[in-house]
Amino acid sequence: MDSSHLNAKPTNVTYTPVKERCPMMKKYVEKDMGGCSLSGIMNEDGSRISSDNIVRSIAVLHERGNGLGGGFAAYGIYPEYREYYALHLMFNNERSKELTEAFVETNFLVELVERIPTRNVNSIIDPPILWRYFVRPKDKLPDAEEDDLVAQSVMKINSSIDGAFVMSSGKNMGVFKATGFPEDVAKFYKLEEYEAYTWIAHGRFPTNTPGWCGGAHPFSLLDWSVAHNGEISSYGTNKRYLEMFGYVCTLMTDTEVMTYLFDLLVRRHHLPIEITSLALASPLWYDIDRMPPERRALCKAIRAVYGSTLVNGPFAIILGYRQGMVGLNDRIKLRPLVAARKKNTLYLASEESGIREICKCPDEVWFPKAGEPVIGRLREPVRC
Repeated sequence: MDSSHLNAKPTNVTYTPVKERCPMMKKYVEKDMGGCSLSGIMNEDGSRISSDNIVRSIAVLHERGNGLGGGFAAYGIYPEYREYYALHLMFNNERSKELTEAFVETNFLVELVERIPTRNVNSIIDPPILWRYFVRPKDKLPDAEEDDLVAQSVMKINSSIDGAFVMSSGKNMGVFKATGFPEDVAKFYKLEEYEAYTWIAHGRFPTNTPGWCGGAHPFSLLDWSVAHNGEISSYGTNKRYLEMFGYVCTLMTDTEVMTYLFDLLVRRHHLPIEITSLALASPLWYDIDRMPPERRALCKAIRAVYGSTLVNGPFAIILGYRQGMVGLNDRIKLRPLVAARKKNTLYLASEESGIREICKCPDEVWFPKAGEPVIGRLREPVRC
């Protein structure tokens, strides 16, 4: 099958809005107001655990969602294929699957193709076609160039192949999501069969974007995955800034820009997580002017260089990535976020009950300050 028409760089794509392209979302278009549930668990010693705790944690927060989206991101689940990018894809029909596979085969060496295992769950209605592909570039490239190729390919598929959507594309990780409550999504994807050193979970109550299977959280690019509670009022500014660097935002959700901002600032601009968090949730000028001189100079420099990455509006996020997990609030803390530790394990959740359900007696519990990240890191880097 000729797929040459799919090989243009994503920055040159003229795309049809995903709402029109993808019938998967057409029946979930009403606006609902409410909160979202967040939960994250990370073992900093790299030990892998089953999905039981993360499912129990997010299930306690059931009332924060409404069944229009649930999902999980898991890190360390494919150790036997750790050298390959694991592409999790959903398709609306066989035609979109054929076009995507032709594109993937043109641009990558494919080690394994298989259907993502699922089971029938009454509440998961009319799920899309779900497959995963373990791939690597045909030519040996530096790691940064390989990541660029995969990121461009993900945005190309999402923006130009009708009815196709990439859920995740990182190494040794995967995103599992659908339209439903997260505990039902876990059953649907047989998550009890996976083990991971980091789990993040989300239960969605769509605010200003449609509830549909691809719009469930986490949103992911490469090994970045973001679960988000809130609303980003600076979406337009953030989106236009990202487009200057070749990102294509097509998924009708503000969480997409949050994911891409971390990829841009950390992976491509080589900023530490702490500085990236400072750019995204910068203090108010009122507070900056009252800081010690060195800190004040740093904050002013970040605002001057990365002002367009400032994320306005109420938000709390949990970010998963290959080497760690991060919790971050907006700079006024308009959405709840709780953190806890027990020995080598870091816990994050939108409510303390989500942590106490699985960790009765944590060593410490705290409520992160506005704009100050909670960062968990692996003691030894993961080999990929």
